[in-house]
Amino acid sequence: MPAATFEALDDLDAINKLYRERRWSDGLPIVPPTPERVARMLQHTQRRGDEVIAVLAPGFGEATVERIAINAVMAGCEPAYLPVLIAATSAVAEPQFNIQGIEATTNPAAVWLVLNGPIVEKLGVNATYNCLGQGNWANATLGRAMRLILQNIGGALPGDMDRATQGQPAKYTFCCAENEAQSPWAPLHVERGFARDVSTVTVVGAEGTLNMNTHSKQANELLRVIAECMVHPASNEYCHAGEPWLVISPEHAEILQAGGLSKADIKARLWELTQMPASRLSAKEVLRAQASRGDEYGEIKPDTLLTIARTPNDIWFIVAGGPGTHSTYVPCFGNSRAVTREIL
Repeated sequence: MPAATFEALDDLDAINKLYRERRWSDGLPIVPPTPERVARMLQHTQRRGDEVIAVLAPGFGEATVERIAINAVMAGCEPAYLPVLIAATSAVAEPQFNIQGIEATTNPAAVWLVLNGPIVEKLGVNATYNCLGQGNWANATLGRAMRLILQNIGGALPGDMDRATQGQPAKYTFCCAENEAQSPWAPLHVERGFARDVSTVTVVGAEGTLNMNTHSKQANELLRVIAECMVHPASNEYCHAGEPWLVISPEHAEILQAGGLSKADIKARLWELTQMPASRLSAKEVLRAQASRGDEYGEIKPDTLLTIARTPNDIWFIVAGGPGTHSTYVPCFGNSRAVTREIL
């Protein structure tokens, strides 16, 4: 874990050379975490710098407020972003999120941050055009800071404790906000039990993104096409009953809402449409599914219809993005459940 002082700390070339050598960066240039920059960051919380927010697997490092702030500075975060990262760090340490599995797996799992509530506008987090891509300072640096926290405090160094076979670009940064203004339904944080005027961050163990481009204008057809994109045999979700996520574009959300579908209706329909015969799995994956889901199915046979999640309520989606006929499927790690925290 990088210290807060170094004699050449504000020399950009020197500090980046040092951090590369000590594997404290993510491969991109970092902002030197001078004591002055860290102090400015800490002004945006009432918590003590030495307060331990969480102990992060797989290395079981103590994520103090100061250490979170140091990594936030390195990622280029504005000081006002610190409360988001404190909340997100607390969230990833919850047992149901399974950060040990996510950070040590050969899967390309990454932590996706989803923001809701008034803080989205306050910090300028992008929820519209290109919200999963480049171009927004808050999205880019918040997601990057989360990765640095997991690496530098949690010890998830690539090739050491982080055993991802290929990884994915989202392991640099993965953060967006929900486009609540263009959603016809209650936003994610309300669905997860928070008041609409509360700001939250939700952490998701995401394995990647799949673009779903369909010009369908019929709600039932649209759901069928989305469901067929979600069905894939080389999937942790069918082996372990996962928690698949979707990013529904405002245009697709409007079509589904015009078809009279509530969130619960959409989840129930997708859960039904994504059933897959166990025969589509490889023989090894059938054994994995049997070990993980035998309590649900008893003996899993070739004609057993496996669901993508244990219940329809385990399918989650947000409305985000700009105009266009694109939605995104986000398959997830399988042995992980999203956690939402209030940002204080």
